[in-house]
Formats: sequence, C-alpha cells, structure tokens
Amino acid sequence: MKMIMAVVPANSADSVLDALVNAGFTATYAETHGGMLQQSQFSLFIAVQKEQLNDVLDIIRSNCRTRVELSPSDKKTRRAIGMPPVTADLGGAVVFVWDLEQIETF
Repeated sequence: MKMIMAVVPANSADSVLDALVNAGFTATYAETHGGMLQQSQFSLFIAVQKEQLNDVLDIIRSNCRTRVELSPSDKKTRRAIGMPPVTADLGGAVVFVWDLEQIETF
C-alpha cells in the first residue's frame, strides 16, 4: 500500500476530489495554510494499492496544473524599455508518497 499526501491550491481542490471519487478513490482532506504567502490549500490523504499509484497521480496532475501568468505590471511600458515579461508559477500541487506497512480501522 501507498499513502499519498497531496497539497493542492484551494481553487483546485473540488475538481481533484471530484475526479478521485469518480474514479473510485476516497480521500481525507483538511484545509491548510502555508508557504510564503500563507495561501489557502487543501491537504489530501489518499491510501491506495501500489498498482493504483500512477492512476491517482495522473488525476492530481490533470486537475492541478501549474499556471504561468504575466505580472500585473504595465506590459506596454515593459516592451518600450526592453524588459522581458515577468512570469510566476501559480497553482500546482506538491505530492508526497510513502509506503504503508499496516492500516487499521477501529
């Protein structure tokens, strides 16, 4: 068995959870805050068989892509003085995977 912990942006959490449930997986989640900007995220915990790991990672990847956006600065001014556009990586997920030796339900 594998345990997956995926930290996803709050605006992607619903689509990730819906896709997981539609594919027959379950997840425990909690709203979390962190990072430099203290942005809202969801931490998802998903236990799967080893053979299902790539299926879950594909679902997270397809519903939680990194988006690149230009900075809100004046683009005309940037071009006029020859500065390249500024980009930032937004969104995306951070995923941790570890082995589970035992699972107990009480």
